[in-house]
Amino acid sequence: MRWSKKAEEALSKVPFFVRGRVRRKVEEEAARQMATEVSLDLVRTCRQNFLKNMEDEIKGYQLENCFGSSGCPNRIPSSNGFPDMVEQILKKKDIKTFLKAVVKGPLKFHHEFRVSISDCPNACSRPQVCDLGIIAAVVPSFSDSECSHCGVCSEICMENAITLTDDMIRPELNMDKCLYCGNCVKVCPTDSLKRALEGYRIMIGGKLGRHPRLATEVGGVLSEQNILDVVDKFLDFYMKESLKGERFGEILERVGIGELEQIILHVNS
Repeated sequence: MRWSKKAEEALSKVPFFVRGRVRRKVEEEAARQMATEVSLDLVRTCRQNFLKNMEDEIKGYQLENCFGSSGCPNRIPSSNGFPDMVEQILKKKDIKTFLKAVVKGPLKFHHEFRVSISDCPNACSRPQVCDLGIIAAVVPSFSDSECSHCGVCSEICMENAITLTDDMIRPELNMDKCLYCGNCVKVCPTDSLKRALEGYRIMIGGKLGRHPRLATEVGGVLSEQNILDVVDKFLDFYMKESLKGERFGEILERVGIGELEQIILHVNS
């Protein structure tokens, strides 16, 4: 639906983590009124209704995904079903009911548990500032195919994680620098570079607000199924340790990440 310039400006001032939800609500109301354009007055009216009925709008969690599945050339996952599987786990936990039991007063959007999924390390969906950030990853390795020494893998690597000199039989991979984007595998003309593992990295405890905190990465690259198991168990940990609906990062600062690291070790074993 078409938006007026002033309506778009008003929407841009809405916090990013609820902006999509607000846009949908405004457009639904515009359609109900059979409007052909979203006006500033309509945005203001919907905003007031939204604030008055905020608790009705809260799901208990927010799940954000990047636009990788729309054709982004950097996208890593070979299937589109992963975000839906993560959301099914979130729904089963019934986080809203849990929050209503531990939060004093009405629920607000900042109480919701936030999960962000990015389809590549560019991380457009800001997983670094969410309770759980999930980033698609490819671990590169070598196949039996002979390297042609073309050098395109080292040229495309933005992290300078690949070294190739004339005296090498094949490139040298520095995994301490690698961000697991998989670009080197994509451009290799001889298939001497391959995907050893396609999966996800996980980050925990990010948040914005008065005391911002960047998420901490744990566990390395995990398979899709292992990540789903970890998400399920991390949510159990959050609901066990949350005293009053505080953000995951605050819980980690209080109790540490040792138990979460053990969960990852158990899932990987």
